[in-house]
Amino acid sequence: MLGNRLAKNAKNQARWAARENVSCYRLYDHDIPEIPLVVDWYECLSASPGGSPSGRLHIAEYARGSSPQGEAHGLWIEALVAAAAAALGVDESATYCKRRVRQRALGQYERFAQAGVVETVMEGGRRFKVNLSDYLDTGLFLDHRTTRRWIGDCAKGQRVLNLFAYTGSFSVYAATGGAARTVTVDWSNTYLDWARDNFELNKIKGDHHFIRDDALGFLEHDKGQHDIIVVDPPTHSKRTDKSPFDIQRDHPHLLSLCRARLAPGGRIMFSTNFRGFRPGAVLADFKEVSDRTVPTDFRDRKIHRAFWLGPR
Repeated sequence: MLGNRLAKNAKNQARWAARENVSCYRLYDHDIPEIPLVVDWYECLSASPGGSPSGRLHIAEYARGSSPQGEAHGLWIEALVAAAAAALGVDESATYCKRRVRQRALGQYERFAQAGVVETVMEGGRRFKVNLSDYLDTGLFLDHRTTRRWIGDCAKGQRVLNLFAYTGSFSVYAATGGAARTVTVDWSNTYLDWARDNFELNKIKGDHHFIRDDALGFLEHDKGQHDIIVVDPPTHSKRTDKSPFDIQRDHPHLLSLCRARLAPGGRIMFSTNFRGFRPGAVLADFKEVSDRTVPTDFRDRKIHRAFWLGPR
């Protein structure tokens, strides 16, 4: 069932991807209830033996109580991975499978392997480094393809602040879109180095800054003004010596601080992947744009919620 569905989806998605100039996209999104996987295609710039870009599969299993357990689970996953690779003509060595369990409060970005399979992919004419093997997420959130494009489209001449920046993909779009300045803020040195690598891959020079800080701490002492602020927090994150950040509890304070640093006529893009999110009063004059920002290759239309303040 999985092989047949993937072959059908791949045929349809390939036409759409060529038309939209998209090289990394979702092929399977829990389509069959009994097979709780997501399968993403990454077309990497490393050449295959034939000289063309080579495809990789990134597979995530979402743990369910109904899934096989113990040794049977391992055999089941091996069979699914083999079926996916065969259906798409990808060698099993180019297929990376990970298991997502209900997230621990601070476990979203933890490293769980050391294989170091790093590739370069293209999106919207920009290059990005992805790690297919070592983290639950690869370094490029595919569900934010549209929001990245929006930021790039309105960045010309703007001062852009990217909070909870992860690997800096929003900053790359802003900088290559002509931003006058970007400030990329994240608490992790690993991800700030990754963001710098993405800037180097795109040969970006100019007034661009990478700051290690937690977002709330940065905003509390920041004295600058920003024309565009991107806020895409995890559901939970560590905060230096303070209590952990919680998206539901802390988003009113976070967005109030953002508005204090926003230049007149500026824009804020706020998003969250927390499915239980309840917007506070601070979002009253934001427009929810989730129906426009979730890409068409995502069957799960609730993969994120996005809110926009300012001209679009």
